[in-house]
Amino acid sequence: MELYYSFSLLIVLATVFEYINYRLLKLPSTIGIMVIAIFVSVLLILFGEHFLPKTTNHLHRLISSVDFTEVLMGAMLNFLLFAGGIHVNIKDLKQQMRPVIIFATVGVIISTFAVGIGSYYLLPLVGVKIPLIYCLVFGALISPTDPVAVLSILKKANVSKSLETKVAGESLFNDGVAVVMFTVILQLAVGKEVDLTVENIFMLFFKEAGGGLLLGVILGYVASNAMKDIDDYILSVLVTLSVVMGGYLVAHSLHLSGPLTMVAAGLFMGNFNRKFTVQSISRDYLIKFWELIDEIMNAVLFLFIGFELLLIKNLNDYLLPGALCIITVLLARLVSIYIPTKLMERRHRFNPQTIKVLVWGGIRGGVSIALALSIPKNDYSNIIISITYCVVVFSIVVQGLTIGKVASPHKIAQEEEMAGTAVEESGV
Repeated sequence: MELYYSFSLLIVLATVFEYINYRLLKLPSTIGIMVIAIFVSVLLILFGEHFLPKTTNHLHRLISSVDFTEVLMGAMLNFLLFAGGIHVNIKDLKQQMRPVIIFATVGVIISTFAVGIGSYYLLPLVGVKIPLIYCLVFGALISPTDPVAVLSILKKANVSKSLETKVAGESLFNDGVAVVMFTVILQLAVGKEVDLTVENIFMLFFKEAGGGLLLGVILGYVASNAMKDIDDYILSVLVTLSVVMGGYLVAHSLHLSGPLTMVAAGLFMGNFNRKFTVQSISRDYLIKFWELIDEIMNAVLFLFIGFELLLIKNLNDYLLPGALCIITVLLARLVSIYIPTKLMERRHRFNPQTIKVLVWGGIRGGVSIALALSIPKNDYSNIIISITYCVVVFSIVVQGLTIGKVASPHKIAQEEEMAGTAVEESGV
């Protein structure tokens, strides 16, 4: 009953905040909900104890009683990644597969070390000292991008399909890669013995990432065959729900990457399952169902992000370090995009406008906060949670609301056309 009560309250709050946003703020849905939740959190922190003590304490207990890391990483993220995967066209992804994979692997590794080393040397300038290993933990958890908010804005801005695919593809795959890196570095930080040979790290990555992708394809194949001769949209919806919910349980029990399992299953079913590819009543119901699930999960997720402010102690003490880390993360994002583009320039030409959108469109979100909250309590965990929160809020609000202005469709189209002509003339 307690779980039902908590979930009901969150849905009601998300609905009220979305209604206020729709009527007054008119921001993108997820950003609007988060901004209002942060505003309410600030009011409660400042005045709640004096004017609404019962409401403040009740909401604080509600948010603190929810294991955000488990709820997001063990439940919500599976639905969001599956829903994102079924809407990605595999043909478009194939054309951009090389950049997507390199951004999601090499880019994440570069970003992790750039953020970690940068914060290690810069944070002492504002009186905050964190050991290098914990700075690398912060680098790993802040590196995965979460363009949930930015994708809708990019679509409205009518940017090229290739750029949209790069942003979407990177975000779908880099969550799994970043989680593996975060897990290894965190184990080192807390003193667990980890064999750091290249062979061992490769095998760990191959098992979690490669095994997760393989499991996702198997689940997608089995479910697609099961749905092949079914002309019942209710049963079709139940099959897809079973893939997401049961698939995560299997991945978790086998110690495989749950996020990558859901990405692979979503991509497979969205492109090779006739229920998703052939126009029919079942397809219409399936697409609308998963669009609705996506919107509801995102609404609750961004509501959570806004209210997590209630749990952060002494955030004011870390606003300056947070601002410094925002600059560090943006510079690291630039480096993690620029270096891979140089590595790929023989086959792929990246014009300045595209690089600018890829850098500014690298929005951080709930995954980073969930990973930060999973760090065992110690002298540095609250600092990392606080600066992570600052980076995520800046990323979602500032970058999310301005990416439409940064993305100039006309300039991108012109530069991509010139780049394509250059590639053809070079015969590459």
